[in-house]
Amino acid sequence: MSGNVETNVRPNPDEVLVKIADYVLDKNIDSSEAYSTARNCLIDTLGCGLLALTFPDCKNLLGPYVEGTSVPGGVRVPGTNFVLDPVKGAWDIGAIIRWLDFNDTWLAAEWGHPSDNLGGILAAADYLSQKNISEGKDSLTMKDVLTGMIKAHEIQGVLALENSFNRVGLDHVVLVKVASTAVISSMFGLNKDQTIDALSQAWVDGQSLRTYRHAPNAGPRKSWAAGDATSRALQLVLLTQKGQIGYPSVLSAPTWGFYDVQFKGNPFSLPREFDSYVMENVLFKISFPAEFHAQTAVEAAVILHDEIKDRLDDIEKILISTHESAIRIISKEGTLNNPADRDHCLQYMTAIGLLKGNLVAEDYEDDVASDPRVDQLREKMVIEEDLRYSREYLEADKRSIANAVEIIFKDGSSTKKVEVEYPIGHRRRREQGIPLLVEKFERNLETQFSSSRSEEILAICSDQAKLESTKVTEFMELFIAE
Repeated sequence: MSGNVETNVRPNPDEVLVKIADYVLDKNIDSSEAYSTARNCLIDTLGCGLLALTFPDCKNLLGPYVEGTSVPGGVRVPGTNFVLDPVKGAWDIGAIIRWLDFNDTWLAAEWGHPSDNLGGILAAADYLSQKNISEGKDSLTMKDVLTGMIKAHEIQGVLALENSFNRVGLDHVVLVKVASTAVISSMFGLNKDQTIDALSQAWVDGQSLRTYRHAPNAGPRKSWAAGDATSRALQLVLLTQKGQIGYPSVLSAPTWGFYDVQFKGNPFSLPREFDSYVMENVLFKISFPAEFHAQTAVEAAVILHDEIKDRLDDIEKILISTHESAIRIISKEGTLNNPADRDHCLQYMTAIGLLKGNLVAEDYEDDVASDPRVDQLREKMVIEEDLRYSREYLEADKRSIANAVEIIFKDGSSTKKVEVEYPIGHRRRREQGIPLLVEKFERNLETQFSSSRSEEILAICSDQAKLESTKVTEFMELFIAE
């Protein structure tokens, strides 16, 4: 036989696909901590979406592609009156969630924002619930949504632990697409073979480059990329439901598989079994709408604000000690061209904290950035890696995100070195952080709803049992624009 022919024997599915499918279809989540954290994650994520609606650049992207399109039983987008087909509904929900870079974060070899998956999960839940009701069946409950969130967090987060997609130039939203595809498959009632087929479709897609997240090309696509990924997941599930076959060795196929084409030939490492670890340990952005590697730097800067606010002209140098990941993705000099550029600049965010004693979403806009003192402070910053910070960032029992800031004055004096190793959204600071997270949600509700509507939403969301038993259709109705 000639050596120039391929053996056309369809292989068994890649083990990673099987493990994900088994987990999403068969694993029973019994962690009360995971469900409690998922409830807090839900309210925080929706609150971030509501706040994003106050920004015209975000709101302009929402709604049907063809104005006036009507979708019976369509998906509702929180804070709006849009009723959309499920795929565009997932896109819109995902886009508002991520727009301000204020939702949760997971940091490991790969970083990302697991609550991005809520765009697809919530759209699927609303669509399926309305379909069920039209067929005389029951709506899904919000516990179904929380379970989906826990599992999507776990899939995305465990895949991120030791597999660095950013080091091969790929954006972390590939993991949103994969996690959303798995969870939505289970919501749609796909069997194991169909779920594996849908997952293979997610991997075989061309994956997003990180170009739009980095200088000199940083731009607003990074604010809707996750919405795009979670909506694509829902679309792939619908295609699979219609009978589209999968590609079982999509990861491992020689030459043509994901490992060889996009991962330098390396297979994925899965260092732990899928359970509820990621949701229990997820990081909340509570204080600042800032890329997470800078959260503790901004907190340190805010602590120093009162001491240096009247001595800006006396500053000789600003020392920022940080970890390797922060240096690699958000440390940059030169002109910052837009809000998306600024909220991924360690120096800019630290400068705002020093100047104002706070950092809010509006601080990335042009009117604030035009203050000449911002760039004056940036020019005085020296970024240094602390090897301990870099090491403990990856240690499973720590997962710190440490930064320290120290100001050196022209007369040789200096402030103390303010070190913050764990941001307030870290699991180690839950007791301190959750009350502030609830306050953040209350403020975000007030941007879109009356006091009475906000109180109604809060009453449900503050009671674990009540929220879990609430029908998805009833929950979504609460978030329709007044």
